[in-house]
Amino acid sequence: MKRYYVMGLFSNFEEAFATISEIREHAVPGVSVDDVTLKSPIEHPEIEEVLGDRGSPVPKFTLFGAIFGICFGFLFLASAQATFLVQPQGGKPVVPLPTNIVLTYEMLILFGVISTVIGFLINARLMTKRHPLYSEKVSLDQVGVMLELDEKNVDPIKDLFKRHKVLEIREEVSQ
Repeated sequence: MKRYYVMGLFSNFEEAFATISEIREHAVPGVSVDDVTLKSPIEHPEIEEVLGDRGSPVPKFTLFGAIFGICFGFLFLASAQATFLVQPQGGKPVVPLPTNIVLTYEMLILFGVISTVIGFLINARLMTKRHPLYSEKVSLDQVGVMLELDEKNVDPIKDLFKRHKVLEIREEVSQ
């Protein structure tokens, strides 16, 4: 089934905000706020009221990195200590837990931070190719509202954009 990507460029945030508000009110049947991506040169905290809270997978990367850091850190330290010329003397443990707890904690922090940075890069899509609908005008002074739609919803969305004084409409079809 063909998917259509439509982006409308607006001169100010109020018109884009009104467009997203109408989409939220189901002005176009079959299109929801989950299909909307807002592209803007500055941050607009008030848009969260309309778009709703969108979770981020970065904390999951951090959690899995921290769990891996604990497991890998302790196993790495214990295996290094246990295989390095094992000569237990005078009741000393081969794997001393008090010092290993501190080093394991440091490995937890190290892998948690590394996986957080990796999760951010993946989630921000900084390493991916730019979307074909991207416009350089968005990084200057215009606000872009991008939607992923079915074929039957393209014309009603274009009409909605035109009602709210859109400057330019870009469209692309993908398989």
